[in-house]
Amino acid sequence: MQPVCRWGQHFLASGAAILDAKPFFRLSPKPHSKVLPMHDNPFFEPWQTPFEAPPFDRIRPEHFRPAFEAALREHRAEIDAITSDAHTPDFANTIAALERSGRALNRVEHVFYNLASSHTNDELQAIELEMAPQLSRHFTAIHLNSSLFARIDHVWREERNRLPDDEHRRVLDRYRLDFIRAGAQLDAAQKERFAQISERLAVLGTEFAQAVLADEQESVMPLSAEDAEGLPEFARVAAAELAREHGLEAPYAVNASRSSVEAILTFARNRQVREKVLQAWASRGRRGNAHDNRARMREILLLRLELAKLLGYASFAEYRLADTMAKTPAAARALLEKVWTPALQRARRERDELQKLISEEGGNFALTAFDWRYYAERLRKARYDIDDNEIMPYLPLDAMIEAAFDAASRLFGISFHPRHDVPVYHPDVRVFEVRRHNEPIGLFYGDYFARSSKRGGAWMSSFREQNALDGRVLPLIINNCNFSRPAEGSPALLNIDEARTLFHEFGHGLHGLLSNVRFPRLSGTNVAQDFVELPSQIFEHWFEVQLERFARHVKTNEAMPKALRDKLSAARNFDQGFATVEFLGSAFVDMDFHTATEASDIDPERIEHVSASHLAIPPEIPLRHAPAHFLHIFGGDGYAAGYYAYMWAEVLDADGFSAFMETGDPFDAATAMRLYQDIYSVGGTRDYEATYRHFRGRDPRIEALLQGRGLG
Repeated sequence: MQPVCRWGQHFLASGAAILDAKPFFRLSPKPHSKVLPMHDNPFFEPWQTPFEAPPFDRIRPEHFRPAFEAALREHRAEIDAITSDAHTPDFANTIAALERSGRALNRVEHVFYNLASSHTNDELQAIELEMAPQLSRHFTAIHLNSSLFARIDHVWREERNRLPDDEHRRVLDRYRLDFIRAGAQLDAAQKERFAQISERLAVLGTEFAQAVLADEQESVMPLSAEDAEGLPEFARVAAAELAREHGLEAPYAVNASRSSVEAILTFARNRQVREKVLQAWASRGRRGNAHDNRARMREILLLRLELAKLLGYASFAEYRLADTMAKTPAAARALLEKVWTPALQRARRERDELQKLISEEGGNFALTAFDWRYYAERLRKARYDIDDNEIMPYLPLDAMIEAAFDAASRLFGISFHPRHDVPVYHPDVRVFEVRRHNEPIGLFYGDYFARSSKRGGAWMSSFREQNALDGRVLPLIINNCNFSRPAEGSPALLNIDEARTLFHEFGHGLHGLLSNVRFPRLSGTNVAQDFVELPSQIFEHWFEVQLERFARHVKTNEAMPKALRDKLSAARNFDQGFATVEFLGSAFVDMDFHTATEASDIDPERIEHVSASHLAIPPEIPLRHAPAHFLHIFGGDGYAAGYYAYMWAEVLDADGFSAFMETGDPFDAATAMRLYQDIYSVGGTRDYEATYRHFRGRDPRIEALLQGRGLG
């Protein structure tokens, strides 16, 4: 999920920009921000922790309101100092000064919004709702400051061609474009309306996300032993742990997290249980209760359209994609359609195969959405003689973390060293010092287990981002996942999809850790929405590469047999029609929501229905994300009109990994060095098409994607 620079599109704050769900504040705080006096509040003093990491052992919810208030005052004073500078505007007193401003605010934001996603509570949620309009007003006022934009524009017109290097020119270009896209060139009346829209969107996005989390927390469903028939041991353990966590008398429970729901849909023999669980999962955000998001969805879409029209665009999608690799909704849709036709054809064949299996087993019913995963798993086992019970003991969480670390070490020369002296916000969190050429380059936090205080999904975020504007600032990067917690004393086991997710998020983490740029605005994941998934998705390829060395049985330590690895390879594209249609359906609906050009056309439920009908999506394949809980596009994840970006980046990652395969070595040193120099380390300092071309030696081709998904 695409990160949004706070200077760029903070005002959209249906809230934040998240990478598979991460907060959106992008500038890196300087290690020693100005000290603001307040007794016993860690935000008003230097942090005497390793790497000056957040002192979570001291931070309490009551610290945030005064910290926000003081940091906002400081930032306003810094902006006033820039705009009142009597000297002729130049790069140093305008652009560099903007890069240095807001460091205290950044420090508060990074900590607060990570906690609000990873370990929230009622007090933090109240502060989140309270701060949403205040922060929107604050950053909108900066973007709409005529004197400030006049200075930026003057530097761009008079000094751009005399700047010392491309990175200086790039950050100047980004600031100017960020401000233009944030309304800097509007007239007074338009600016006033723009500010109103931005503030309302900030509130709505926060409310939307909190409503989804509340619905999930209230959706815990007790299961009897009979209900749980068919669940393998790992799923039973997780379901029993969930029941204990919630104090239920039932032996098992399921909640609305994807890992919990998919285990039931894949293995539970009772069709009624599967139906009930899928209904609970799919209906989040539209149950007619206090957490119903349907009115919020429509208001968000209407406001986004109005905002886009203020800026001169016909639709929000046109506005959103103008600053991406795709450039236009038509280009994004064209890619989706190239994949859609073969994916739909394959999904229909898969549907027929599953219906045949039902009939062969004596079932007198038609395949439904709550049957698909169950019968697909049975067919996979029959066809390839594998199931998750056999695979998961070879994929313990700790071994998969080690496998990801090892791949990064062999590719990029980095190493990971546990740190037990760095404060954490929850006992689950692990911390590692990351070194390259034996020099520290940052900290990596891993937070892997689901809990009621954490939002669903998986994401990468940061407590601080790399920059070298005033000396070396090291990044503090975090990965969040929602894997099922094992029973006390037992190892956590992952299925294939979860292990790939771990590698995916770690690829995002490497993008932040390996960043080597001067300016905070261009650091790490501050790149185009449809480029940001390349570093994460390409790293997924090393999951299968690492199986031979790191997939070892959790009890016997025996390596996964080659025969089983060969079965996994043969089954890699099993059910890929379903997976691709499930994703593309959501991507098309997202695009249809945001290509509307008239307010009268915005009816989310009608658009969803028309889109599904037009595409002829099989009713047995529900959307991966039903709109009322589609956090990517409504809850602040920064992917509005941009869910297509995963598929766009998959063209790049499949084609890019082919560069390694063409050498015959997935760790080829020369190719890995290009990957580091052209993709992972450069942040947003280069044109994205050009930097990919420099890495690959040519433009990307879609054939590798189609072949990789078994659709070619």
